Amino acid sequence: MDYHRGANVEVRIARIFNTYGPRMCIDDGRVVSNFVAQALRRQPLTVYGDGKQTRSFQYVSDLVEGLVQLMESEHIGPFNLGNPSEFTMLELANVVKEVIDPQAKIEFKENTADDPHKRKPDITKAKNLLHWEPKITLEKGLPLMVEDFRQRIFEDPMGL
Repeated sequence: MDYHRGANVEVRIARIFNTYGPRMCIDDGRVVSNFVAQALRRQPLTVYGDGKQTRSFQYVSDLVEGLVQLMESEHIGPFNLGNPSEFTMLELANVVKEVIDPQAKIEFKENTADDPHKRKPDITKAKNLLHWEPKITLEKGLPLMVEDFRQRIFEDPMGL
């Protein structure tokens, strides 16, 4: 905003929330990629704390669509670009299990003190001004990510 105000540069500002999809780094430490990689490798899915903390996840194509809508608009922002559908970490682990291996184990570990209990974007402004909202549910997007991870982990180990 300082650049916009001070140098009169045209800007667009987006706050990007948790995004997942194919071609993510397999071991990047993000919860979706962690769970998918652990399940594919037949490792326990690591849930921190009691698993009741919530997150929301948007599929990468939804994010791209939101960014395009923002860039083509006259609005500066900031706009929250994310999926307001919340999942507890335990629910996410169970969705991953259903998609990859229903027999996968869940391992609970101590949570960090700074882990927020809830993260959910308010996308009202994006819906109203950009006419944007995410369309791909976790249940539809996750299998696409899983297939990509499966191929890279098992068929092209150097492509990690």
